Amino acid sequence: MDKSLEKSLLVWLKAQKKACGLFLKLSLWLGMISAVAMVAQAYIIATILDGVIMGQQVVPLTDNAQMVSSSVSIDTYTPHLIALIALMLLRALLAYGRERASFEAGKRLRGHIRAAVMDKLTKLGPAFIKGKPAGSWASIVLEQVEDLQDFYARYLPQISLAGFIPILILAAVFPINWAAGLILLLTAPLIPMFMILVGMGAADANRKNFSALARLSGHFMDRLKGLSTLKLFHRGDAELKVIATASEEFRSRTMSVLRMAFLSSAVLEFFAAVSIAVLAVYFGFSYLGHLDFGYYGAHANISSSTDPQIVGIPFSLFTGLFILILAPEFYQPLRDMGTHYHAKAQAVGAAEALITLLEHPEPEFVGQVRINSIETLSADHLEVFSVDGTRLLGPLSFELKDNQRLALVGPSGAGKTSLLNALLGFLPYKGHLLINGHELSALDLAHWRQHLAWLGQEPQLFHGTVRDNVALADPTLPDDRLWHLLAEANISDFVKAQPLGLDAPVGEQSSGLSVGQAQRIALARALGQKASLFVLDEPTASLDSQSEQAVSSALNRAMTGKMCIMVTHRLDQLDQMDTILVLDKGLIVQRGDFTSLSNTHGLFQTLLRENIESVADIELVPLSVSGSDTPLDSAAEPTKGKAQ
Repeated sequence: MDKSLEKSLLVWLKAQKKACGLFLKLSLWLGMISAVAMVAQAYIIATILDGVIMGQQVVPLTDNAQMVSSSVSIDTYTPHLIALIALMLLRALLAYGRERASFEAGKRLRGHIRAAVMDKLTKLGPAFIKGKPAGSWASIVLEQVEDLQDFYARYLPQISLAGFIPILILAAVFPINWAAGLILLLTAPLIPMFMILVGMGAADANRKNFSALARLSGHFMDRLKGLSTLKLFHRGDAELKVIATASEEFRSRTMSVLRMAFLSSAVLEFFAAVSIAVLAVYFGFSYLGHLDFGYYGAHANISSSTDPQIVGIPFSLFTGLFILILAPEFYQPLRDMGTHYHAKAQAVGAAEALITLLEHPEPEFVGQVRINSIETLSADHLEVFSVDGTRLLGPLSFELKDNQRLALVGPSGAGKTSLLNALLGFLPYKGHLLINGHELSALDLAHWRQHLAWLGQEPQLFHGTVRDNVALADPTLPDDRLWHLLAEANISDFVKAQPLGLDAPVGEQSSGLSVGQAQRIALARALGQKASLFVLDEPTASLDSQSEQAVSSALNRAMTGKMCIMVTHRLDQLDQMDTILVLDKGLIVQRGDFTSLSNTHGLFQTLLRENIESVADIELVPLSVSGSDTPLDSAAEPTKGKAQ
C-alpha cells in the first residue's frame, strides 16, 4: 500500500476516536495506574527476597556510613506481604476495568461507524447499492466495521502505554544502576524496529484479504438467494466451482495475514528474550566479581557467614532482583504493541473500503420546501447522472398533471429506472425537474417521499409479522385499517387463513411467501401511505398470470384519481395510460397514447409485437421441471419458502 495512502487512513482512523467517548482515556489511565502499581510490586518483592534470602538488615552505624549486618525475623516483612497482596488485587481490578473500558470504547466506535455507513447507504439509495452484490455490503457493514474493534480497544491505548511504561521503569532503574538502565535503553528500539520491518506488508495483506472476503461473501450470498433457480437450470456444479475458487483465494489471503502475525510475534519474543538475557548476564558476572561498573558510590557490604567478614560487591541482591523483575515488564508493552500491530493493519485495510464508501459523492438535495400535494410534475431538458458522474438519461422533457398516468417503456438499459431513481432523489440531475413549479433539489427530500408510493419488481419485506410490514410507514394503524388495505391488495383471504392472522410471521427476504403474496403485501403497505404519486417499477414482473391480474386490478383501483409513473415491459396492458414515453439509449424516441403508438411504425410497435409473441409462447409451451410437465405460467412464480 502507498505510504501516503496508509498515512491518510491512519489520520482518519485516529480522527474517529472521539466516538469512543471517555472510555478510551479511561482505559489509558487505568493502564498507567497499573504500571505504577507494578513497579511498587517489584520493589516489595525484591525487598522481601533480599531480606529473607540474605537474612540480614543493613543499618548505618557511623558517620562515614559504614554498614554492618544483623539477622531479622520474617515477621518483619508482614506489612510488605500485606501490601504485596493488596497490590496484586489492585492490579487485577485495574486490568478488569481496563478491559471493560477498552471494549466499551470499541463498541461505541463500531456503533458510530456502522450508523454512518447505514446513513450513507440510505442517502446513496438503491441505485448505488445495486452496484455491488449484497454479500459485499454485508462484509463492509459487519466484518470490516468489526475489524476496527481492536484498533481502538487495544492498539491505540497500547501506543501510549508503550511509551509511558518503559520511561517509568527507566526512571526507577537509572538511580539504582546506570549500566542496567543503559542496557534497557539501548535494546528497547530493537523491538519496534523489527516490528516495523516485519509488519510493513501487513496492511496490504489485510486489504487484499478484505477484497477476497468481499468477493466470497458476494458470490455465496447471491448464489444462496438464487439456489432454486440454479438448481432449475442445472448450474449447481458450476457455481460450486466458482465458490470454491473464491474460498481458496480467501484461504490463501488469510494464511498470508497469519504468517505475518506469527512472524511478527516470533521476532518480538526473540529480541525481548535476548535483551533480558544480556541484562541477566551483566548481573551474573557482576555478582561473580568480573564486572565492576554501573553502580553509584561505595560498594555494598554483605555478611555471608556468622563470622563478620566484609566482602565488596558492586551492589546488593535487592538491586539485581528489582531490575530483573522489571526487565520483562520493560519489554512487555513493546511486545504487546507488536501483538496488537496486526489490529492496526486490519483497521487500515478496513478503513480503505469504509472511507471509499463514506466519502462517496451523494446527490445534493438540501432543500427545505414542503408541498401539501402533487399537482404537476414536469421535466425540462432533464439529464440524469450516476453517482460517479456518468450520464444515464436525457436530455428529455415531459409534463404530468394531477390524475394522469405516465408509462415509461423501452428496451433494457434505456434509462427508465434511472428516471425513477432521480425522481426518488437517489441520483443527481441537471436541467429542471419541477414539482408544482418547485425544483426537486429545493424540496425537503424526506417530506417529498411521504407523497410517494413506490412498488418495485422485487418486493422487500422484513423479518417480523404481516402487521409490521404493512404498517411500516405508520405503526399506529388500527387493525380494521390494516385489513382494509390487505383487502384492497387482494391478499386479505390469505392472511385470514393464517393461524395468527395479522401476527403471522414473515421471514427475512419474504421467506415463507411466494413472490405474488409478497408483492401484494408490499402493495398493501404502499396503499397505506396515502400517496399522491404512485411510482411503479415493473410491479407485475415475475408473477404468474393469476397474481399479475390480482396486483394489476388492485393498483387500478388504488390509483383512481391519483398521479402515476410506471415502468413496464407488459405493453399490452397500457391502454389505461394517458401518456406513454418510449425511451431508447436515454432519449425519448416516441410519445403518445396506446392507440396512436400501436398504429405508428416505430420502436413501440416493434416492442409490442415482441411482447405479444412472448406472452403467447409462455401460455403455449410447457416447462418440464424435475421430470414432470408443469405449465410455465404456474411455474413462473417461484416460492421463497413454502408453496402458496
